[in-house]
Amino acid sequence: MRENDIRFFQHMLEERKEQILKNISGSSRELDELHKSHEVMDEGDFAAVSTDNLINEEILVAQRRELEEIEEALAKIKNGTYGICEMCEEPIGMQRLKVKPFAKYCITCRQIAEKSPA
Repeated sequence: MRENDIRFFQHMLEERKEQILKNISGSSRELDELHKSHEVMDEGDFAAVSTDNLINEEILVAQRRELEEIEEALAKIKNGTYGICEMCEEPIGMQRLKVKPFAKYCITCRQIAEKSPA
């Protein structure tokens, strides 16, 4: 992979990381405020608040997971292994990296990994 491609993906990853950190910080503050200030009037209110909390917490979990993957990709850039499939050790296609810059596998290996039992 060319140096300018690496810089492009590093910039993309760092921007996404910054956005996720802002999202996590904002969501955490909103959840804290909701817990402190929201008065539950009846069972319907309680159900609505509970549902909102579950949705927000799932979003936070997904964003933290993505943040970990971004951190791994940035570490790979530093150690020179970015863009290499973790399974077959072949280059990951540029189009795949443009869609998912923290991809660990090429398309073929991703399909194999998804079909394998956990």
